[in-house]
Amino acid sequence: MAGVINTCLFSRPPLQITSNKNKSKFTSCFIKFPCMFCKFSGNETESNQPSRMVPRITSKNKMEEYNTAMMRMMRNPYEYHHDLGQKAEDIDHLKEEQKVGYILNLQQDGDIEYWGIDLQSIIERSTKLGIRHMRRPAKDFDPESLRLGLPKAVSLLEWAISEENGRVYVHCTAGLGRAPAVVIAYMYWFCDMNLNTAYDTLTSKRPCGPKKRAIRGATYDLAKNDPSKEPFESLPEFAFEDIADWERKLIQNRVRALRET
Repeated sequence: MAGVINTCLFSRPPLQITSNKNKSKFTSCFIKFPCMFCKFSGNETESNQPSRMVPRITSKNKMEEYNTAMMRMMRNPYEYHHDLGQKAEDIDHLKEEQKVGYILNLQQDGDIEYWGIDLQSIIERSTKLGIRHMRRPAKDFDPESLRLGLPKAVSLLEWAISEENGRVYVHCTAGLGRAPAVVIAYMYWFCDMNLNTAYDTLTSKRPCGPKKRAIRGATYDLAKNDPSKEPFESLPEFAFEDIADWERKLIQNRVRALRET
């Protein structure tokens, strides 16, 4: 889907890495594992308004304004190029060329309105082609919103992967924050990697800058089994960059339990 063109595809070890530059609308890199695939390019939250840090713009400079705000808030050098716009016909590419069976959209209603995306036509085309379109919105440039939404977003991702009915295409707007964070969290919690390994594996194939702190915070929230435990905010920067086996099992059980909610 245009607007989320820079993407990455992954599943489980043993790890095989290849890269691919599609001749059509997508530039992709693939991290291949047997049986299970997830594609990111970029949770459901309470707010549907555009992010406060990205004011509504009607001029032709939307992309430049967005990049300025994004680089200021995320403190990374990457830029978003909204070259094509998200269109219903892009779903055909996902289905036919990438064998996608699920789409996980992390954009808020405000993002969709801001970029002039016809979401209904995308959903209708997805349904017609047998692709399950799911939404779990999170605020752009908001690590706390991401932290709170990661468990449910990863729950949807883990469920879709477990269905083994096609690849899962995960996207936000630029594919630099929300979407890669969801994929990295999945790799961390379900693929027996520590956070740095998951982060480095993904960012080596798709340059992006998701906030590790949001993932660490979500990991702490899921692994916490004692109400009196020290608050996450007071923990050192390296806390929850790795977890014990029992913590990973607890996280997996709690994430899977969120399917019903």
